[in-house]
Amino acid sequence: MDNTAYIDAVDDQVDLNQYDVIILGGGPAGSSAAIYTSRAGLRTLVIDKGLTAGALGITSKIANFPGIVGEISGAELVERMREQATSFGTRYVSDRVIGVDLGGEEKMVFANQSTYTARAVIIATGSMGRGTRVKGEDELLGRGVSYCATCDAAFFRGQDVVVAGSSDEAIEEALFLTRFVNKVFFLSPAPELKAPQRLIEELEANKKVELIRGASLQEIIGKDRVESIRYVKRGEPSKVVPVSGAFVYLQGGKPETGFLAGMLDLSESGCISVDREFQTGIPNVYAVGDVVCDHVKQAVISAGEGALAAIALEKNLHQRDVMTVDWSK
Repeated sequence: MDNTAYIDAVDDQVDLNQYDVIILGGGPAGSSAAIYTSRAGLRTLVIDKGLTAGALGITSKIANFPGIVGEISGAELVERMREQATSFGTRYVSDRVIGVDLGGEEKMVFANQSTYTARAVIIATGSMGRGTRVKGEDELLGRGVSYCATCDAAFFRGQDVVVAGSSDEAIEEALFLTRFVNKVFFLSPAPELKAPQRLIEELEANKKVELIRGASLQEIIGKDRVESIRYVKRGEPSKVVPVSGAFVYLQGGKPETGFLAGMLDLSESGCISVDREFQTGIPNVYAVGDVVCDHVKQAVISAGEGALAAIALEKNLHQRDVMTVDWSK
């Protein structure tokens, strides 16, 4: 199949931010779904926070994914999936989803950098959501605590800030901050950063960044605004560092559903409820992968769910009882 004309058509739509399908999350479930929706001729957008924002992306070695002989890192496997989806016309944007409006025929997705619309949405945000906040985080949110450097960096011009995290999203946000701030204290909870090597090298080489490995953010301190943070390294006493801003990109182990704000039914454990075609209680809104929770957490299973949801979505959008797309092309 020649995808050139379709890719050009997608590019023509970029300024409008209007798509047939928006997929939230670019891991194995989301990227597999994108491959199928794009090949079916649907304008597809994937909104994702970065290669290492999900569970697969931070996995160092995978040896049981079909078709991959030997070991491969999770980040490399995800990147291959994205390259394949992109070759069929999928567009990826790096952004953080902060809200959705799924009730109407036109679905709206609100992100830090833009608002997007589509006829259908596939939620594949995984289970790296945080259930526990850092002490002082909620109280000082919007008063020095931020989750978006590209949104708020200019407010901290010439000041010292902290970035907490170890993913490529955290690194890219820290590097963006260096254009504005005096200094970035980068606290990585793990001794090793889970990100592409080029990003790690760029972070290490930046003179405005002090990289502190194996450091856990314990508290964000301040009355009306952020004044300092407290962190601790294993086997060492805690330290307090004066800063004006705290940018938090930490990961957890709960379904990533906070942006839904009650729009979908969730199980007691916070998982999204779906039918046998992975459709939620709202027509043309699907959920796949670890955010559904009701499966063995394996990349190949998430990928399969993404494909199944994409096939069902294409069928339903065109109001057919059976598939007519020739997937072999």
